[in-house]
Amino acid sequence: MDHVTVQDAVTAFEDFIEPTSAELDAIEREMPVVLADVELLDAHIVTLDRTPTELDARRIRRARRRALAARVALLNHAAGAGQSGGAA
Repeated sequence: MDHVTVQDAVTAFEDFIEPTSAELDAIEREMPVVLADVELLDAHIVTLDRTPTELDARRIRRARRRALAARVALLNHAAGAGQSGGAA
């Protein structure tokens, strides 16, 4: 009976553990969206245990606009990357 150690199981997939360059590039492109979403969540979390003030409402609106703008920028970048060269 063959015994497989944890080390054998981990090293068998050693080449697949690290992210590829393409995956790292995708993460980098999406990072502004992630950070904007974190900012929006932070703005909402602050108001969980109290009644939101006008300042809180402004912070949430500003964070929501930034999150939407980051998503639009990502989509525009993706749409622009898919287009080929100009007219001949």
